[in-house]
Amino acid sequence: MSPSLTTTTSAAGSGSAGVDRSGPLPLGTIDAQHLWKRFRADSRRMLLRDNLGRIARRVTGRDQADWRWALRDIDIHIRPGEAVGLIGSNGSGKSTLLKMLTGVMYPYAGRLQVRGRVGALIEVRAGIHPDLTGRENAFLYGSLLGLKRAEVTKRFDDIVDFAELGTAIDRQVKWYSSGMQMRLGFAVAAFLEPDVLLVDEVLAVGDALFQQKCLDRMRVVLEQGTTLVLVSHDLASVESICTRGIWLEQGEIRADGPIRQALRGYRDSVEEETEARTRTDEAIGITEVDVRGVETAGPATNKPMVVEAEFAGSYSGPATVHIGVTEGTASPVFTARRDLHLGRSGERVRCTLANLPLPRGRYALWMGVYDPEGHPLMTWHPAKQFDVAGPELDTPPRAVVLAAPVYVDHTWEA
Repeated sequence: MSPSLTTTTSAAGSGSAGVDRSGPLPLGTIDAQHLWKRFRADSRRMLLRDNLGRIARRVTGRDQADWRWALRDIDIHIRPGEAVGLIGSNGSGKSTLLKMLTGVMYPYAGRLQVRGRVGALIEVRAGIHPDLTGRENAFLYGSLLGLKRAEVTKRFDDIVDFAELGTAIDRQVKWYSSGMQMRLGFAVAAFLEPDVLLVDEVLAVGDALFQQKCLDRMRVVLEQGTTLVLVSHDLASVESICTRGIWLEQGEIRADGPIRQALRGYRDSVEEETEARTRTDEAIGITEVDVRGVETAGPATNKPMVVEAEFAGSYSGPATVHIGVTEGTASPVFTARRDLHLGRSGERVRCTLANLPLPRGRYALWMGVYDPEGHPLMTWHPAKQFDVAGPELDTPPRAVVLAAPVYVDHTWEA
């Protein structure tokens, strides 16, 4: 499919093709229609052989082979006040899309409208000048957002307190640590009350306490009506903040819907890719694995579940079998273990869970086998995916840190 070359020009008079920050849409709206973006892998070496190669490709018409599509026919409409998480593997186009929303990059084709002031934290030093002090940077960033000096002054003390800079606010930013720069950048972007807040994976630079402060601040910003687009590989944080998820893969949208639904699809793909890379040269391997219900045809919430597996390999002796159930990562929701003696002819083990504490959805069974010293005989890896029937997990409000993946049967009295 070839992209249309029709683009729009900003009505604000900036001359930036493909970005329109005006129009009838309400403040905080993001509207992308048929966005395409490509990059060329162009060598910077000035060697004669490189230049001759480029000339030859142009003459023979093979110059298009140097281009790589980062985004392909992207259609997204985000309403004011929505919290959207962009998820996907590295190289899927998340940061490219975020930079296009800020106006740092422009689409090759398509139409993009972002209405209102945009606060962005895409890199640690995003919008921060190293030769200016933290105080000067706060006022500079505010002026770029279109705020008057008095408006920045009114919020300045909150910015300094949140960033935990104290007297360092009057030092040049180039003498800040990466964590201090990130704290200043996030505080300025979040406390100057933009209509659209864009946050990339930079929160990974901060410590756990500051990450929690950032999540709490984003919840406050959302309650004020700001639109949030969050890019992160921390799926738990994305799920706790966002109500909608957009899963990108190879520059295309694979899923766009409720956050748990989008995360479920992405986690399934992670499971499948991990399972495909399972090692076959280990001392023990799985020849058969089955996950089923006892009272029901398949696993169900608050019902017994049976996991049965058969092992075979060259190892004979004592071993510990570990099983776990995950939502798409190596971190399990719960685990179980059993010490036993494996024979060379194989061993069949069965684990019965009396009460499965999982809501409706798709999960993965992970397994691993280790010798008495803890050395892996079969590394921890996904062995089988299965579906659980039952009630859907309740969606918590944004004030709740995280929706726990375990379902607990309960009753209420007042």
